[in-house]
Amino acid sequence: MDGGIAEVGSPDVGQVREWLAEAERNPAGLPDAGYLALLETDGPELDRLGELADALRKQSVGDAVTYVVNRNLDTAAVSGSAARDRLAALVAEAYELGATEICMQGPLPADSDDDYLSLVSAITGSAPLHLHAFRPEELLDGAARLGAPLDEYLVRAKASGLGSVPGTGARILDDDVRARLKGGPDLPVREWVRVIEAAHRAGLTSTATMVYGHIETPAQQLAHLRLLAEIQDRTGGFTEFIAMPMDPVTAAAGFRTPEVPERLRRQSRAVHAVARLLLHGRIDNIQAAWPRLGVTAAVELLSCGANDFGGLLLDGRLAPESGPEAGLTLTVEDVERIAGELGRTLRQRTTQYGWI
Repeated sequence: MDGGIAEVGSPDVGQVREWLAEAERNPAGLPDAGYLALLETDGPELDRLGELADALRKQSVGDAVTYVVNRNLDTAAVSGSAARDRLAALVAEAYELGATEICMQGPLPADSDDDYLSLVSAITGSAPLHLHAFRPEELLDGAARLGAPLDEYLVRAKASGLGSVPGTGARILDDDVRARLKGGPDLPVREWVRVIEAAHRAGLTSTATMVYGHIETPAQQLAHLRLLAEIQDRTGGFTEFIAMPMDPVTAAAGFRTPEVPERLRRQSRAVHAVARLLLHGRIDNIQAAWPRLGVTAAVELLSCGANDFGGLLLDGRLAPESGPEAGLTLTVEDVERIAGELGRTLRQRTTQYGWI
C-alpha cells in the first residue's frame, strides 16, 4: 500500500445517475451498491452528489453555519497535583476569551498521582464550561484505575461534571483495518461500540467519527457509516458526525490554504455527501474538519452536506504551544467571513447544539 486508499475505478455513469435519482427520493434508504457507487464517483456526478447533499442539509438543519468556541487540552500536560493552579488558569483564560467548551483527550501517565474524575472536578470547578473529554480507551482506563464497573464509572464521571465524550478512536470500525493501521493497537470494534453505548446510556452524548483515506476500501467506509447509524438507532447519543483524513494536510504555518491532493479532495467530498444521505434522520449535524484538511478544503465541504465548522481552538496566551493542534486557531471574524462568502448565516452553538 502507498498510504492512500486504493482506486477501484469509476462506476458506470448511467448507474450513478440512477442512484442519484433514487437518493433524491430516499436518501437514507439506498442499498449498499448505491452508496458504494456514490462514494466512488467523480466529475459532474460528484458535483450533483454534493448538490443533493447540500439540499438535504438545508432541509434538515437550515442555512446556518455553526461553530463552537473551545480550547483543547492534553490530559497528561495538565494533570498532577502540582499542575492544579496552571490548569485552573488555563480554564479561566479560555472562559475569559469566550470559550464554552474545554475538549480534553489523552491518557493519564501510568505513574500519575491524579485521576480522571479529579481532573473533571478541577476543570468544571474553575469556570462554567462544558467539558468534552476522554476517548473510549481513557474511559476504560479511568474505570480500571478505580476498580469500578464501566457503567458505574460513567455515572460517577457525569456526576463529577463530565458533559460529553469524544467518539474518537473509531478510525474505521473494521478489526482488520484497525490492526493494520499505524499508531499502535486500537480497541476491538465490539469493545469500542460497547463503551460508546455505555456512555450514551449514562447520559453522556458523543461525537461520531471516521478517519478515512488510508488502507480502507469504500465498502469498509460504508460499513462504518452503517454501524454508526445502528448505534444511533439504539441510543440516540451522537450529536454530530466528523470525518477526518488519516494524514492531516495542515501545518500550523499554512493551515488555511494547504495543498490538498486531488484524490483526497474528491474522496472528502464524496464521504461527506454520502454521510449526509445515509445518516439523514439520525445524525443531523455533519462537521467539516478544518484542522485536518485546511480551511479552504473544509469550506468546500459546507456545500457537500456539512453544516458545522467545528471549534475555533483558542490558543490563548498561557500555553499557546499545548496540544496536538497547536497553532491552528480561527477567530469569529474568520467564520463570519466564511459564512458570508457562502451566502449563509452564522450561529454559535454549544457542544450539544444548543444556541448561544
